[in-house]
Amino acid sequence: MTTTTTAALAIPGEEKYTLRDIVVDDPRPHEVLVRVVAAGLCHTDATYKEAWADPSLPPLVLGHEGAGVVEAVGERVTGVRPGDRVLLTFNSCGECAACRTGHPAYCARFTDLNTSPTGSVRADGSSGLTGVDGSPIAGAFFGQSSLSGHALAQERNVVPIGAADDEELALLAPLGCGIQTGAGAVLNELRPEPGSTVAVFGTGAVGLGALMAARLTGASRIVAVDIVPSRLDLARELGATDVINSAAADPVARLREIGDGAGVQAAVETSGVPQVQAQALESLAPRGVLGLIGVRLGAEFSVPALSLLSGRRVHGIVEGDSDIVTFLPALVGLVRSGRMPLGRLIRQYPLERINDAARDAHSGVTVKPVVRF
Repeated sequence: MTTTTTAALAIPGEEKYTLRDIVVDDPRPHEVLVRVVAAGLCHTDATYKEAWADPSLPPLVLGHEGAGVVEAVGERVTGVRPGDRVLLTFNSCGECAACRTGHPAYCARFTDLNTSPTGSVRADGSSGLTGVDGSPIAGAFFGQSSLSGHALAQERNVVPIGAADDEELALLAPLGCGIQTGAGAVLNELRPEPGSTVAVFGTGAVGLGALMAARLTGASRIVAVDIVPSRLDLARELGATDVINSAAADPVARLREIGDGAGVQAAVETSGVPQVQAQALESLAPRGVLGLIGVRLGAEFSVPALSLLSGRRVHGIVEGDSDIVTFLPALVGLVRSGRMPLGRLIRQYPLERINDAARDAHSGVTVKPVVRF
């Protein structure tokens, strides 16, 4: 028996999301059917929506920060059961060397399983979604397509979080990608040493996730860099010891000053703007490391060889190099304890206002929109 639900569709050539009823298949052996309570909107959704322009493509259901309640499971699923409260995150194969060693974000099949340019689909080419008239719908985006009242996910990208009501699920939804990415970059990869200085370039949801995580480390100074005064104000409220408006001051010179003339030990770059990436690199002290998170399709930035001879490193980081089985529940614990005040970033929108949410995310009015179903 299938499930009919309402989804937000990205239709090729159309600027706005279109709400439409779709049909969701019953779960296959390793799949999980989740009633979606809420889904965060992320820059990645906007990027792929814009790229989904070929008129020969079917409508696509995006969404990759889902949170909800398990309604049904496939016959081989053992990790969750109906009624479980869960977060949905990125998909991975579970079989390659990266997956076997606890680094599923670097899965050899990450692109195929999450962001396939033909519309992320099952291995057999189906998506598990159709229109009520039987027309094709592309889905399985990040193994979930959670901008829908119901989502089909794989057991591997469903993480149970214990008891939670709908309000808490809506609060925790962004952990599945954006916050996990920023926080994981700091806690799993950069791991600032006591007394060090960390710079965060870009104070959107990912950057503020990194900043909140840095506050939990031994770093003595945490510097937020952005061009939006209101976001810098929020960054200071969330734990930044210093803020730099890079529209008014040279961030490299200022960070070197903060770093006693040498620079900072760690920097996180979230904007994906090549000029900003170059600034982040040049702000590093000798042996400093740049965690490169932000990506714009087709963008490049040059790394002068001399910049690396002082021991500086550029380290690309995907999804915070998160082992989702352990890291997402740890983040949930930090939110529940009040040590990661995630609610300061979030504004909720009902599904019928999803286009307002997308507009506000693009303009910067809202740091992290969460769509409620």
